[in-house]
Amino acid sequence: MTGLFNLVIGQMAAARTRAFGPPSIDGCAATAVYPIGRPSPAAPPMVGGKGAANPSDEHLEAALSKALERDEFALHYQPQVCLDSGRIVAVEALLRWNSAELGRVPPDRFIPIAERTGEIRRVGEWVLHEACAQHSRWRATGVQAPRIAVNVSPVQLGNPDFPARVGAIMKGARMRAEALELELTESRILGDDDAPVRALEALRAQGVSIALDDFGAGFSSLMHLKRMRVDTLKIDRAFVRNLAEDSSNAAIVAGIISTGRGLGLRIVAEGVESERELAFLRDRECHHVQGCLTGRPEPADEISLLLRAGGVMCRGRQTAALYC
Repeated sequence: MTGLFNLVIGQMAAARTRAFGPPSIDGCAATAVYPIGRPSPAAPPMVGGKGAANPSDEHLEAALSKALERDEFALHYQPQVCLDSGRIVAVEALLRWNSAELGRVPPDRFIPIAERTGEIRRVGEWVLHEACAQHSRWRATGVQAPRIAVNVSPVQLGNPDFPARVGAIMKGARMRAEALELELTESRILGDDDAPVRALEALRAQGVSIALDDFGAGFSSLMHLKRMRVDTLKIDRAFVRNLAEDSSNAAIVAGIISTGRGLGLRIVAEGVESERELAFLRDRECHHVQGCLTGRPEPADEISLLLRAGGVMCRGRQTAALYC
């Protein structure tokens, strides 16, 4: 069973690459990674966008080293919606960089540089501080604050002090550990170094949830799920795309949901863009969904309005025992 599952996932990942190539910045699915919204006429162009300059890594590195001091970073939050209740139960914090020198820079352009230079340690800690502080601000204003998911880098996990730093940040924000989820990508922490796995174990011991992001994007293995002891499995958006019409995607998504539920994991489908995709996932008893259909990434103030209005983003299953 495990071998067959791993083979199918690997074949599907290879097929995804052949069919789609690298992730596109076009379309609704890309909003979880790239800046969103309609730029005003005065808005700076996006680095790498049509008609925009494409600076060298050295130029990006120099600008990145000054970004924190210049207050150029911001977080947007994308809802995760429970398919039992139809309500927002979590938000993923997504980093945005609007450089005074370069304009809007997409994360896939600057994050690798931040990791290579080690700047990701400072940037990542700022993201954690800001996300936890926002959770505190929501609570202080009477908003029922959802769980916040924050992406972490293997560079951060390789720091022996990282679990303690996370604990200190949560304590400073008076935030319960179960209100924080840390997301990581499986392929980026595999290898001989056990430090990331030890860090994850220490974080789970504090009560922090761990999510495995983009599941299925590489040669995924059930043994990795056992080794890393995660709480949440996020199905890669490439499988969710057109799953109502694509029988291969439908089969693999149904298999991941069934396997994940059997392992007692929370299942989140990413990149949900159509009612047919949503209906499929609802019928297959996927726990949560994330995508443009149920909420684009927005600044905290916009999310606050949604939460104050009840946070209902879609029709739920309305089961007697809600998983949310």
